[in-house]
Amino acid sequence: MMVRIGTRASVLAVTQTEWVAQKISERRVKVEIIKIKTQGDKILDVPLAKIGGKGLFVKEIEDALLEGKIDLAVHSMKDMPAIIPDGLTIGAIPKREDPRDALISRNGISWANLPSGSRIGTSSLRRQSQLKRSRPDLIFLPLRGNLNTRMKKLSEGAIDAIILAAAGLHRMGWRDRITEYIPMHVSLPAIGQGALAIECRTADQKIRGIIAFLNDPDTSCEIKAERALLARLEGGCQVPIAAFAKKANDTLSIEALVSNLDGTEIIREKKTALASEAVILGTNVAELLLGHGAERILKELSN
Repeated sequence: MMVRIGTRASVLAVTQTEWVAQKISERRVKVEIIKIKTQGDKILDVPLAKIGGKGLFVKEIEDALLEGKIDLAVHSMKDMPAIIPDGLTIGAIPKREDPRDALISRNGISWANLPSGSRIGTSSLRRQSQLKRSRPDLIFLPLRGNLNTRMKKLSEGAIDAIILAAAGLHRMGWRDRITEYIPMHVSLPAIGQGALAIECRTADQKIRGIIAFLNDPDTSCEIKAERALLARLEGGCQVPIAAFAKKANDTLSIEALVSNLDGTEIIREKKTALASEAVILGTNVAELLLGHGAERILKELSN
């Protein structure tokens, strides 16, 4: 049997997919990687928030799954919309990589010591809103493109520092390029950051059986809570929403926030429950956020 795995064509996406392919092939299953260009990969000169946000990096791949052109897909979990198309499911969630944001500065200068007026590149409204609160004296510039493109802009001096997901840098073998990890009290991660989503057709029991071994129960539990929160808030890339859940034994904690664009107003909540109540926990924290001002912020940003 040949298993066809769909992925974005970016270097990071292919690297992630090659890891999944290697794990599957070790079980004596033949694999083929099929690269698919998504809308998010085609439009590089416009901020994500202005062209639709979440779903831009997955729709064409999901269409290929539904049409039977591929058997499974590997996505970055943070790219996944809250609602998955009928007929598809997340069949496995491997163990999560480091969920934090990371700073890479041109001269190895730490976040606290970046000179006032330094130009910071990031395409994420979530990062911008939180980091502006921490350092309102810095200039934040939109930054699109793959990791290599962003690193080139940094080296050429177009910007003084960039903020990226630590997980992607780790998977690329670029740990040594990281100047500093941004603590979560400064920048809470995107929902699902650091995790992969292995998506397949709901009815394809053979493929679901093949990828089941890749699922990490603890990470899966954490992601359930985070995505339940996302579903209740109905947020996309147009809204600064962040959340991180952590399982410890039989308990699960989740911290989440909703912010306005400039970080002058941040609604933040944290709650703990039994790990078996992951979906309820995520939904409850979303309700707390909405009740304490997030609903007004979300309405203002959606207008």
